[in-house]
Amino acid sequence: MMQRKMIFAMAALLALGVQAAPATADDLRLVGSGASFPFPIYSAWFKDFSKKTKGVSVDYQAKGSGAGIQDLINQTVDFAASDAAMTPAEIAKVQNGVVLLPMTAGEIVLAYNLPGQPKNLKLPRDVYPDIFLGKITRWNDPRIAAANPEIKLPDLPITVVRRSDASGTTFVFTKHLAAVSPEFKEKVGQGTNVQWPQSDKIVAAPKNDGVTATIKQTPGAIGYIEYGYAKLTKADIALLQNKAGNYVAAGGEGGAIALSGAEFPPDLIVWIDDPAQPKAYPIASFTWMLFYQKQDAQKAGYLRQLVAYGLTEGQKIADSMGYIPLPANVIEKVKAASAKIQ
Repeated sequence: MMQRKMIFAMAALLALGVQAAPATADDLRLVGSGASFPFPIYSAWFKDFSKKTKGVSVDYQAKGSGAGIQDLINQTVDFAASDAAMTPAEIAKVQNGVVLLPMTAGEIVLAYNLPGQPKNLKLPRDVYPDIFLGKITRWNDPRIAAANPEIKLPDLPITVVRRSDASGTTFVFTKHLAAVSPEFKEKVGQGTNVQWPQSDKIVAAPKNDGVTATIKQTPGAIGYIEYGYAKLTKADIALLQNKAGNYVAAGGEGGAIALSGAEFPPDLIVWIDDPAQPKAYPIASFTWMLFYQKQDAQKAGYLRQLVAYGLTEGQKIADSMGYIPLPANVIEKVKAASAKIQ
């Protein structure tokens, strides 16, 4: 019951957006929208920043990366957030230019709901893509059973839970699956929206909290969510086999190891689709905040302060909330790039 209350509380927050502090007539209100992947940590940042910055409140609605990018293009927000960064075509549509800043990072996990709540389910790297292709349809499939001799797997259909909205989490997850499985790349591809196989056992839910709630309420379900949501709701998550052949759990050092080899180009957009390090967790990504390069001078000043807060105080709570703190060299690059917000 407590877990359900937590999920519904998250859903209510996502539906309403976060109004971080009561606004007065003189307040400057900064409005953002986009990715649900970093919503738990961003909402904590924005609430604390608003409390500590007199006369400023920050509101953020977790609509999904695609909706956030569209809001930025339509100039209905002061900033946006996306796990898929932005494409050159999307950037070209923003009249005042865009500054993309990686502000935190996280892992995408496969959460599952099985009778008896068995822990540490292992999923080989040739198995979990086939689950999302609809090729493996029951939990006692020999290929899953072979990797889990210590778990009594039920003869239960697998219900795959995917995102219904344009999602950066989907972008990162399908990018990884396409790198691991040529068949997935050919049949489903990668993107914020993809054509999933047609099946009554593949169901859709909005945003990370919606997928989390659907998994928790559906025996036999499996779906992809950001690790922080799994941590908050105590969802069971699988150990995934990485490129080196090792099974790695999320929430340890594996995510940071996966991202440690990232070399940022000038636009600060980088992907690690299938990390090769022996201890790397296989699905990890940075996530970006998106700002106008040219805008109102007062807003620009406070947005630079917001970035500075995220890079300093904000990083201190990353690990406890299920995110990966940015390495010092990345923080320096982001800090330097934030000066472009004018």
